[in-house]
Amino acid sequence: MQTADSNLFIDYRGVNVSYNHVDVLRNVDFKLDKGEIVYLIGRVGCGKSTLLKSFYAEARISEGKARVLNFDLNKIKGKQVPFLRRKLGIVFQDFKLLTDRSVNDNLEFVLRATDMKDSASINRRIKEVLDFVGMSAKGYKMPHELSGGEQQRVVIARALLNNPQIILADEPTGNLDAHTGKEIMQLIYQVVESGTSVVMATHNMRWISMFPGRVFHCVEGKLTEIPSSQLENFTLDDFYNL
Repeated sequence: MQTADSNLFIDYRGVNVSYNHVDVLRNVDFKLDKGEIVYLIGRVGCGKSTLLKSFYAEARISEGKARVLNFDLNKIKGKQVPFLRRKLGIVFQDFKLLTDRSVNDNLEFVLRATDMKDSASINRRIKEVLDFVGMSAKGYKMPHELSGGEQQRVVIARALLNNPQIILADEPTGNLDAHTGKEIMQLIYQVVESGTSVVMATHNMRWISMFPGRVFHCVEGKLTEIPSSQLENFTLDDFYNL
């Protein structure tokens, strides 16, 4: 069944999110529209990553109504989860590239795992995503031969392979210096401008001021949207004291 609004990609209403049989977040109301960037901020362990995991059905919905794209997370079956995940791209802080194979082979592995068989189509898609992230000349490289910023560009390329409607990014600049982090944020913002939505967990308030979006604060098991009028001149420490 389709959602009432085809541009409403995520719709959580009064949701409790459970991980390892414990409710980590309670009474969450959250919506994500097409082509929107949303930031999740808060202390380590506050539930940001758990919320991201709930979007791809790794963390369980224990109460409330939850929809992601065309999937009802209250009723989703195990055999449906791979189809949900194919509509999502995930960007990790620690890259999670396969270290025993080249950039091209990392990307080919993902495409073949999602049932793309034609070698010409695979090579064409790999070229497209590497061109987009500025890594077209590095496909033959092994991950250990790349800088942190280059590895993160490959991770973004991997996340884009299946033309996802949503990118979930968990501290994507956390292991990068400020200059490289800014380059990665510029790339993520290009993804948003192309029509893909992004939900990003971050501790870096600088990105929020440079690349505006909606902001949600995660604290003590609750998720609260911060009005844009309160964002100017705020630091993460300020939010801890709200």
